Amino acid sequence: ESIQLWLSLFLHFTLPSPSPLPDSGAWDVLCSGHHSNRVRGCDKFGCGHFNSKRGSHVHKAVDIVCDDYTVVHAPFTGMLRGRVQPHGDSSTNDDGVELSNSVHCVKIFNIRPSRYKGFVSKGESLGYVLPMQEKYSGITSHLHLQMCDKSDPTPYI
Repeated sequence: ESIQLWLSLFLHFTLPSPSPLPDSGAWDVLCSGHHSNRVRGCDKFGCGHFNSKRGSHVHKAVDIVCDDYTVVHAPFTGMLRGRVQPHGDSSTNDDGVELSNSVHCVKIFNIRPSRYKGFVSKGESLGYVLPMQEKYSGITSHLHLQMCDKSDPTPYI
């Protein structure tokens, strides 16, 4: 019994502890010039929080307040997996990118990515926010942040 205790203590204090999952905590601030990721409130175009009503559908994302043309940063380290177009058309605001790692997968819309593929570090520039005011006068300018599985990203921001 004392040998088992000794061995257990020896292993506990000599083996390295497993490293935590990458970026399993809070994400970085997405928009330059902001100190936090603030979810868009309600305006005449709707509300920006997760599960808000959008006409006949439910908003399965959050809208993060950002000024038009603001630089957008990677919320976590990962791989850019390609272009995403939420509307499937050629409108000026129909652009974005998918970012994922072993823990998270997000789609970030209403941005013009500087590239669509490759490795990015947390905080690295992804591109800039597309101009919302040109298409939706009076809307609170924002980017659209959606988990790939459409779960709620709010706990991470």
